[in-house]
Amino acid sequence: MQARQLEVFCMLMRCGTVTGAAAMLNISQPALSQILLHAEDQIGFKLFNRVRGKLVATREAEELYPECERIFAELSALRRRTTDMRYGRTGLIRVAASAPPAMSIVPKALLSFRSAHPDIVVRSLIAPLVNVVDMIRDGDAMLGIVMNNMARPGIEVETLGHAELVCIIPEGHRLAEHDEISFADLQSETLISYRAGTLPGRLLLSAAAAEKQMFNPAIEIDISITALPFVRDGFGVAVVDGLLPWEQFPGLVRRPLRHRTMVPIALLTNRDRPLTGSHLAMRDNIREACAAVLRNADDLGH
Repeated sequence: MQARQLEVFCMLMRCGTVTGAAAMLNISQPALSQILLHAEDQIGFKLFNRVRGKLVATREAEELYPECERIFAELSALRRRTTDMRYGRTGLIRVAASAPPAMSIVPKALLSFRSAHPDIVVRSLIAPLVNVVDMIRDGDAMLGIVMNNMARPGIEVETLGHAELVCIIPEGHRLAEHDEISFADLQSETLISYRAGTLPGRLLLSAAAAEKQMFNPAIEIDISITALPFVRDGFGVAVVDGLLPWEQFPGLVRRPLRHRTMVPIALLTNRDRPLTGSHLAMRDNIREACAAVLRNADDLGH
């Protein structure tokens, strides 16, 4: 029995009349009768007899009905689910991000997304840049947020904005009295910052050279959050991205660099994997959240 035939049979059993079943299924009575005849031809026995102008279910129909009703309910649930998925009302979305955007942009995006789509499961993943790229390429995540907008094969790269690199200083440190920090100010300090092979490290080397100064971290990091315990425990001062909510960590002071240095924030998607409706909605929330975080960071830094 085909799906449409199953629907007709179940509705006839529920309503007891061709008129009522046709109205419920929004089809004509002749069309319904034709579907019923085809169903009976295929299964090889009658489902209904006409008695004084009324349909009366056969014994075979009564035996089949409970199982058919269960399948009919599952089909209806499947249709509702596929419709919800088409319009982005349900499903699973997967977002991978490097640590700074994962701690700043993703939470704000999720807050907006979940208020509009409470039934959608969100899988948020934190990983280094290279792993985020692999997840997007392999389909393990549909949306990626990283602090590097370099072109990559098979990856669509959208630059969402730029985060400023800032100096994080312990409270009470002499540099905390400065409104802004120059690279000359950092020459006598134990410096905690990115290794030279990273994009922020290369940008900082160039910025320091423009001031005719050295940029040589004594403690090298790949992810800005790892600078937190070093600064907090008095090891030195850090030059890191201003995307993280540094103001939430007690004992730290945030200051802008005199030579303003920016790192890009990029949204990654797979060129060969179209985004579902829910992922498209999440992408819009990520764009809005990134703009809000950058505005807030700029207000704090200046």
